[in-house]
Amino acid sequence: MILFGTIVNGLAIIAGALIGTKLTRFSKSMQETVMKAIGLAVLILGLDMAMEGDEFLLVIFSLALGGMLGERWNLEGKLNRIGYWMEQKWKKEEGSSLAEGFIASTLLFVVGAMAIIGALDSGFRQDHSVLLTKAVLDGFTSIIFAATLGIGVMFSAVPVVLYQGSIAIAATWIIRFIPENQLDLVINELTAVGGIMIIGIGLNLLGVPKIRIANLLPAIFLIVLFVFVQNWLF
Repeated sequence: MILFGTIVNGLAIIAGALIGTKLTRFSKSMQETVMKAIGLAVLILGLDMAMEGDEFLLVIFSLALGGMLGERWNLEGKLNRIGYWMEQKWKKEEGSSLAEGFIASTLLFVVGAMAIIGALDSGFRQDHSVLLTKAVLDGFTSIIFAATLGIGVMFSAVPVVLYQGSIAIAATWIIRFIPENQLDLVINELTAVGGIMIIGIGLNLLGVPKIRIANLLPAIFLIVLFVFVQNWLF
């Protein structure tokens, strides 16, 4: 089922929000311990994915060039500015905690590399491990958010499902135009690039110096291009 990981992600957000609204006390130390535990699990997932690749030079070139393009275009900065603008606009127009919880959690759950990588992985390989890991992370985060911002956090599950589901479905259409002999190569190298980015997300969760993962997103498209060029030349 293509949308399995996406649906579980949405249900985890809803469940977490419902739990969060019932909590009156959630210590900072508990939050930190659980987030770091999830960060360790995300690291292992990323390492496992990174080992899928066979053409590591292409992976390096993709990440290096993708990082250069992402930094030049300042993708992470633009995403942050969009999020800030949306949050301020929503607060100004709605002025309610429900709206604040919805917009804040939506931006957190949707704007990120893990949502894109996980949805692509679901569409390309029917592998939902990234999105299932994201579901655990989002579910725990929604508990914290809902405990402070209210039930509006629960409604962020709708844009998350629509966003990730659309990417997963689009991926299934894309692979129809890729020759079967090249599909495995594309998927393996794409998984390796995504895995390295997932490692970066795990390190961010562990609190090491922040890695601007969003600025590496062009590497996802570059690795596909490089695989096709390599096959065409050789």
